[in-house]
Formats: sequence, structure tokens, C-alpha cells
Amino acid sequence: MVVADMAAALAFYRRLGLVIPPGSDTAPHAEAELPGGLRLMWDSYATARAVDPDWTPPPAGTPRGLAFECDGPAGVDALYADLTAAGYRGEKPPWDAFWGQRYAVVQDPDGHGVDLFAPLPQQPGDGPEV
Repeated sequence: MVVADMAAALAFYRRLGLVIPPGSDTAPHAEAELPGGLRLMWDSYATARAVDPDWTPPPAGTPRGLAFECDGPAGVDALYADLTAAGYRGEKPPWDAFWGQRYAVVQDPDGHGVDLFAPLPQQPGDGPEV
């Protein structure tokens, strides 16, 4: 992900629980290791332009497909409240989605939509009958 302000972006993702190495806030590139060997990486605008001098930032709200699983439906509500209270823009407040999850969307400092979700408890008749 290319970000305008590395420190602001990393502060947001740390609030989501990612472990990002100390000192990354002032670096032109940062990484967080995710389960399964995946990595989430951030580059500054300057780094993106060093690779491609014609690079321009995408419009705010451009879909990215990032989603963070929360600790239950109440965890979605709590994390959304924490992030919006900290000044991050809420895109969609928490709701019970028809596909069986508590869901919310908040934007990171660069306008990337980030989904927060957790499975809803099963109601009688929701699952296969035993």
C-alpha cells in the first residue's frame, strides 16, 4: 500500500493489532508479517515515485480488500468505536450483514476502506439439522 504519511498509516494499522517493527514510522518502506508467511507492506509516496516517476495516488475510497476479524460481534462495535473516536473516518457503521457476520468499514488515513468483521452467533434453524 502506498501511503502519504507513514507514521499515520502505521498508527492506524497498529490499532488493528498488527505488529510493525519500531523505527518503521520514518522509513520509506515498512512491513508487517502476517500468519501463513504473508506480509503487508507500505511504501511512501516518494518510494512509489522512485519506482515509477509517473505514479499518482488512487482516488480515496478505492477498494483494497483488507479485512480484519474481530473478537466477536461486540469486538466489531468496540474497534469501530475506538477507531472513529481516534479520528479515523467511519465509512459504514456496524451492522448485521445478511451473510451472517457483524460488519463495519472504516477508512485508513489514505482513504483505503478496511473491513471489520466477526461471525454472528447461529440462530436456531440457521445451520444443518442434526
